[in-house]
Amino acid sequence: MRTPVLMVLGSCASLQIGAALAAHLFPATGSAGATLLRLGLAAIVLLLIARPAVRAWRRDQWREVVLLGVSLAAMNGFFYAAIARIPLGIAVTIEFLGPLTLAAVLSRRGRDFLWVALAALGVLALGWTGPDAAGLDPVGVLYVLIAAIFWALYILAGTRAGAAVPGHGGLAVAMTVAALLVLPGGLSGAATAFTSPSLLLLALGTGLLASVIPYTLEMAALRRLPQAVFGILLSLEPAVAALAGWLLLSQPLSLTTAAAIAVVVLASIGSTLSAARRRPTQPLPLEASAGQHLPDDGLPIPSAR
Repeated sequence: MRTPVLMVLGSCASLQIGAALAAHLFPATGSAGATLLRLGLAAIVLLLIARPAVRAWRRDQWREVVLLGVSLAAMNGFFYAAIARIPLGIAVTIEFLGPLTLAAVLSRRGRDFLWVALAALGVLALGWTGPDAAGLDPVGVLYVLIAAIFWALYILAGTRAGAAVPGHGGLAVAMTVAALLVLPGGLSGAATAFTSPSLLLLALGTGLLASVIPYTLEMAALRRLPQAVFGILLSLEPAVAALAGWLLLSQPLSLTTAAAIAVVVLASIGSTLSAARRRPTQPLPLEASAGQHLPDDGLPIPSAR
């Protein structure tokens, strides 16, 4: 089991390093331009891999895929706008409220709402205490809360699209739809990346590290890991994001902030374990892709973020 565990941890690290690289693009491309570069590069790679047979799709299949694309565009757009204003670790921690709340609503069990309440306390501690609190941009916090809502909607849309379109073609086309939706706002900024070799290298690194590599690693790990283990490992993502922000973006990390992030991680792990006790623990099926498989009442964390 050691290898798939390392794959999931590698996916978390790659995703957050990719977000940190995107933050370095912001001064030149803006958050909208970086979002377009990230989604556009991911769409190209996924289309080449999946080669979706779109001519055979029915109207209802297109509807589900387009809805997935809309949620992808909003989730990524608001998240990148948020990390342009607030630290990466704090942004990811707040964003976790989306899937945590969705898991509790789907389970309709009081215990799961307690995990959400615990996570909310951790998030409130980020804004009320510690030296980092005074520097939190309220607009950035609002953006990431909106991203959290669209993360939850993305999970629901991904489930429906995954059921409507077998395989990975639905996610590939949804990523293309998302890129087209952010195109008007991000085109001028994204074009700037092609004027400098260093910016272009950063853009390519963002696309690979934030999309292609995490998707590949998670797909390989999903074939071998029990669902509960997979969810627990991905619950570490806020801590990984905080570490990436500290190391790569020189963003301060106080003890109070670290403790608040740890509370949210604990709540995410608790939610995952609570869901695992209500269903058989077994490896996910081969066709279940990251972002397309939604457990009955568990906590899915898709790499397409």
